[in-house]
Amino acid sequence: MIDFSYCSPTRYIFGRGVESQVGELTAAMGVKKVLVVSGHGSARRSGLLDRVLVSICAAGVQTLELTGIDPNPTDDRVYEGIEICRREGVDGVVAVGGGSAIDTAKAIAGGVLYDGDFWDFYEGKAVMERALPIGVVLTIPAAGSEGSGNSVITRKSDMKKISLRTDMALRPKFAILNPELTFTLPPFQVASGIADMMAHIMERYFSPTDDCTTTDRVAEGLLKAIIEEATRTMAAPDDYQPRANIMWAGTLAHNGVCGCGRVEDWVSHFMEHEISAVYGVTHGAGLAVVFPAWMTFMAQHKPERVAQFARRVFDVKESDDRAAAFEGISCLRAFYGSIGLPVSFGELGIENPDIDLLVKRLHANKGEVIGGYYRLTQADTYEIYKIMNL
Repeated sequence: MIDFSYCSPTRYIFGRGVESQVGELTAAMGVKKVLVVSGHGSARRSGLLDRVLVSICAAGVQTLELTGIDPNPTDDRVYEGIEICRREGVDGVVAVGGGSAIDTAKAIAGGVLYDGDFWDFYEGKAVMERALPIGVVLTIPAAGSEGSGNSVITRKSDMKKISLRTDMALRPKFAILNPELTFTLPPFQVASGIADMMAHIMERYFSPTDDCTTTDRVAEGLLKAIIEEATRTMAAPDDYQPRANIMWAGTLAHNGVCGCGRVEDWVSHFMEHEISAVYGVTHGAGLAVVFPAWMTFMAQHKPERVAQFARRVFDVKESDDRAAAFEGISCLRAFYGSIGLPVSFGELGIENPDIDLLVKRLHANKGEVIGGYYRLTQADTYEIYKIMNL
């Protein structure tokens, strides 16, 4: 285990009807006027958005809205939000929705206080040290952005999709989590969210750092819980308890606790970002294709952690590391298939992927050699993309 610093300052309010507290929590951030950021209409149609706006106004805080945020959110909406905030004197942001709305709200919150182009933060030209206070009403358990300092935005001019990671600046002040708000999500969206949260854990679990027993066991326990509760959730969408467990697991998957004390990987996310940037697929579904392919490559080159994953998460009994790794990968693919997720480019709806383009974009964005668990060259990532096409 290596030295680390960990702080998770977000206040989580979890349970039935807790969205009624959004007004008092927003006022407690010390703001007078907030921009409420949301998606394409489900929050409005369900009545949630109106309840949020009424609650905030009742607490004496003025509201403005930025609606219609797309999946795989883009920079144009961030610029729009920054302009609204500066023009109207907004001093806080509240996101209502899933990862796309939250990530957009975060980019706006950081960009408002910066004299340059907010994209400088995403390209690494500047370090984000401050942002407007952020609150979240979560409706889609998946991205874990309600508890992290991360944000992913795509630049429309060249479809460059980049994840920004901050230690503190973009962590929400509060996150409201009511599992009942997830009952009406389409099954594919639920399944994609499950793959996303599992990937957040696995990106940290597959690490070259030794002797992280405690952090390993936290990660393994979460993965086993997600697999167990996912089956219950898909079978009974209106059952509160499995929904509650999935929602909380999504937060714990990405609030940093699974990465404490070790080097993280994140190559699978980088590879998927190029797929979703080029082909517009759902992020979690893309990860369900990428991760088994990445693990297949690792089973041939560095199988130890994949074998440990197989034994501890899927109870594989095989003693040989490589054989155990491949059996674990089969179990993971079978699980993804059981909840309706794709595990190949073809199942993702991409019949003829331009692998050369994906590799070129990946390494242009992330460097010639990438990865924390195993250092990957362009030839290596090409092979992994090829595995996805089998």
